[in-house]
Amino acid sequence: METLLPFEKMERSILVRKKAETSDKFGQDPNNRSIEELKKYAIINLDKCKGPTSHQVSAYVQKALGIKKSGHSGTLDPKVTGVLPVAIGRATRVVQMLLTSGKEYIVLMHMHSLQDETALRKAIMSFVGKMKQLPPIKSAVKRQWRYRKIYYIDILEIEDQDVLFKVGCQAGTYIRKLCHDIGLKLQTGAHMAELRRSKTGPFREETLVTLHDVSDAYHFWEKEGNEEYIRRVLLPIERAVDHIPKVWILDTTVDTISHGANLNAPGIAHVESDIQIDEDVAIMSLKNELVALGKAKMISKDMQTKERGLSVQTNKVFMLPETYPRIQRKE
Repeated sequence: METLLPFEKMERSILVRKKAETSDKFGQDPNNRSIEELKKYAIINLDKCKGPTSHQVSAYVQKALGIKKSGHSGTLDPKVTGVLPVAIGRATRVVQMLLTSGKEYIVLMHMHSLQDETALRKAIMSFVGKMKQLPPIKSAVKRQWRYRKIYYIDILEIEDQDVLFKVGCQAGTYIRKLCHDIGLKLQTGAHMAELRRSKTGPFREETLVTLHDVSDAYHFWEKEGNEEYIRRVLLPIERAVDHIPKVWILDTTVDTISHGANLNAPGIAHVESDIQIDEDVAIMSLKNELVALGKAKMISKDMQTKERGLSVQTNKVFMLPETYPRIQRKE
C-alpha cells in the first residue's frame, strides 16, 4: 500500500449550500487559458538537477520563457534533486501554500559502521511521529530546537552500510540532520549521501519537467505554434492548491472577494467537508478558478447552514478585479 502525506489521506465530500450555475460570459475554465495568459500566471513542476541553486533554477526559467518574475516553493541544496515547483508572473504568491505543505524525500543514508539490521530498522522507525530537531549550522532558519513531524518512513533497501528509504515529513524538516540523529541513536555515525525530493504538497514526480523540457516546449510553441508541450509545462495556478480545502462562491460574490473583501456565508455556493477554524482554504469560482486564499472562520457545516457571518478571512487575492461583474443581471 502506498504511503501518503496527511492531506492525501483526507477524503472530503462537497456540502451544497445553494444550487447555482455560472455564466459563460465571464471567467473561464483554468484549462482553457491561452499560452500568453499562462506565461503571466502559471506554475511549473520542475525537476531540479544537481549543481545549480534553487534561485538559479528559477532564474533559468525566466530566461527560457522570456519573463521577468518567478519564485520557487522551498529551497533545495545544489546537490539535491527533484520536485521544485516554480510559479511565474502573478502566480508567485501561491508558493507560500507550498512552502508549508508536507514533503516526501528519497534518501540514501550511509552508516559509518556495519549495523545489525534489526537494530537498524528499529532505530530508523523510532523517528516516525513527533521529533525534536535542531537545524544544522548552515541553514536558512534560526538555529534553535523545534518540533517536526515525520509522517512515515519506508525502508526500501539495506546494502552493507547504505540504507535507502522514503520519508514523508512536515515542512521544515532537515533530512541531513535526521540521518545524523539516526547515527547518534545507534551510537555510531551516519550521514546523508544523496537526497531527492519526490513530493511537495500536491506536486509529484509523475508530472515533472526538466529545464530542457521548458526550453524546448517554449521553442515549439513560439516557432511552430505547437501548444502540446508547453501546456504540459505551464500548469494552471489552481494545481498549486489541490491539497487545500475549498469553498466555491457565487458569480455575484467573485468581484467583491477580488477587491479583498472577506467571504461571508451568503456568498457561498458549496464547500468541502471537514474544514476547521483557522485552516487554510482556497476560495474558488464555480468554474474552479482560484479567487483568493484565506483562513476559515467557520467549520464546513456552519458555512453550509448559517444564514450570515464571516466564513473566510481573505489574505491573498489572485483573481483580477472586474473579471466578474459585481452584480449579475438576468437578461
